[in-house]
Amino acid sequence: MLTLTPNLPDPDGFYEELIRAHEGLSKEQSDAFNARLILTLCNHIGERAVLSAALEAAK
Repeated sequence: MLTLTPNLPDPDGFYEELIRAHEGLSKEQSDAFNARLILTLCNHIGERAVLSAALEAAK
């Protein structure tokens, strides 16, 4: 149910965009940005079973 294999059409481009989004942020701001991004993506997914599987996979 959880996709763990590479699935982004342009992973390097996305990584670059993610790094740029953190430019100029303090550690606290960067951590807060990451938390907001995670919660935004969790809301988009919206399936508790998928989110639980992701938590387990990240451990």
